[in-house]
Amino acid sequence: MTYPIIKVPEGASSQLEQLGTKSKFWYRNEHGKRVMFKRGRPGTGENWAEKVCCEVCRLLEIPHAEYDFATANVGRWKGVASPTFVLEGSRLILGNELLAGIEPEYEKTKRYRTRQHTLRRVYAVLTKLQIALPLDYRPPETGEITKALHVFTGYLLLDALVSNQDRHHENWGLISMPDTSLSLAPTFDHASSLGRNETDERRLGRLGTRDRGYSVQSYVSRAESALYPGTASRKPYTTMQAFENAARLNLSAARYWGAKLSLCSCKDFEEIFDNVPESEITGPARRFALEMLEVNAERLINLEVLK
Repeated sequence: MTYPIIKVPEGASSQLEQLGTKSKFWYRNEHGKRVMFKRGRPGTGENWAEKVCCEVCRLLEIPHAEYDFATANVGRWKGVASPTFVLEGSRLILGNELLAGIEPEYEKTKRYRTRQHTLRRVYAVLTKLQIALPLDYRPPETGEITKALHVFTGYLLLDALVSNQDRHHENWGLISMPDTSLSLAPTFDHASSLGRNETDERRLGRLGTRDRGYSVQSYVSRAESALYPGTASRKPYTTMQAFENAARLNLSAARYWGAKLSLCSCKDFEEIFDNVPESEITGPARRFALEMLEVNAERLINLEVLK
């Protein structure tokens, strides 16, 4: 079934959102629930990337923010609509605030290329604090997923699978409840994934090339995460390296998420793209993103650390 395109009602009560660089606002839907409309920049593929990643999360049973295609301003703006995952009286604490709490000199106002944003520091936060699993998430009865950091390992597998290069310190966090308890926030904001920023000409070139250095395999191998090996590191981990190193810290959880991925077939990914309206994605973008998923899935499943 084709994914619906929600129409944001005209005159809906809205509130400007200060976080981030894209046009976005809050409104209340017909059920009275707060929903964020985030406008995608024309020609960037941000909207379909966000929706596809949402459905990949659903396939893997990774806790995630919900996203639907949407229009606003009498159909003139295309974007996505995402219901809030923060309950009334609660608040979202982003990674930069959390890391600044354990490292006074942490550069929390610098969003990109933050070498202090290391994998071990993130895991230190998730280990030292008493953090519950994401709300409404049902962990497997087999016992591999019992802690917040086990779920976060799944977020890093997702990043490697979709080549998400935007897991900076404002794209993960915790939810502080009215009783002061903490839970891991679901994964959110995946618009910088699946090569959505490439032109169709370059996509077709990579899909058809015999040059290994220009192939899709080469392309995904260079996808950078926003997590660094150490504060002195000049380059961040690739998305695959970030997950691989996280796996060594939480082997049982990593193998659980790897097993979930191994149950997914190419047909499962194809069905997701088949449900994206033709008005929202081009044919070359669909083919290229699907090839990225298939290549990355094979790379992940064959990681030595998961065997």
